[in-house]
Amino acid sequence: MRKPIGWIAALADFEAKGIPCVLVTIIEEKGSTPRNTGTKMLVSADSLKLTIGGGHLEHKAVEIARQMLKEGSHQPKVERFSLGASLGQCCGGATVLLFEPLVQNNIPVALFGAGHVARALVPLLASLPCEVRWVDSRAHEFPELIPAGVTRVVTDDPLDEIDAMPPGSYFIVMTHNHPLDLELTERILARGDFDYFGLIGSKTKWAKFRHRLIAKGHTPEAISRVRCPLGLSQVKGKLPAEIAISVAGEIIAIYSAKADAQEASTLRLVQP
Repeated sequence: MRKPIGWIAALADFEAKGIPCVLVTIIEEKGSTPRNTGTKMLVSADSLKLTIGGGHLEHKAVEIARQMLKEGSHQPKVERFSLGASLGQCCGGATVLLFEPLVQNNIPVALFGAGHVARALVPLLASLPCEVRWVDSRAHEFPELIPAGVTRVVTDDPLDEIDAMPPGSYFIVMTHNHPLDLELTERILARGDFDYFGLIGSKTKWAKFRHRLIAKGHTPEAISRVRCPLGLSQVKGKLPAEIAISVAGEIIAIYSAKADAQEASTLRLVQP
């Protein structure tokens, strides 16, 4: 007889195949219900693993989970169902379901400039959960081997790359050209929907940029979101590798804090 598949093994199967899914968990039950608290089901766009009891409840749960996948939702949600009144199931109790999107979510990063620091930084970003677009107009500055997860973009119109990035992107500007750095900074600030923006440069450079940005109408609140000098303040080194490690550390700190906030949000959802 074949042994039933547990939800951890089922999730591992989805993850190994790179398939986004939603974990549906019964977190509360009242009265007569088809399954007990803790029962789980995994829903992908076109398949289903395990069950929370079948019937109209499961049909509705699958519908909600697939809509979350379609919308690209990353936030968990809680839904309450009255099995008798709203779903017409004979058991007649009530069930609360937690929906948790489990999407393999590589962070979109746009890195402008292919100088010494960028060449030291890119392999570090490639080893993290990042999807990197590496942008420069000088094809000869890129190394022959580009790490997996990194797309080389040779263009004379780098501003277009900013517009093409999704909301919540991470922007890193370290070109060889200060006027271009300022143009990129203005365009990124105009978007305003980034999760991180780091600009390479000294405090003197940033003071000049800040003065010009204010003169062009950018608000102090928007300007304060720019990390310049970029990287962890505790790292004082000037070598390209030292700066690269500092920047990678700052990026890790940003996305780790966001993940912690999402986890705290999930805990608040499931608390009675």
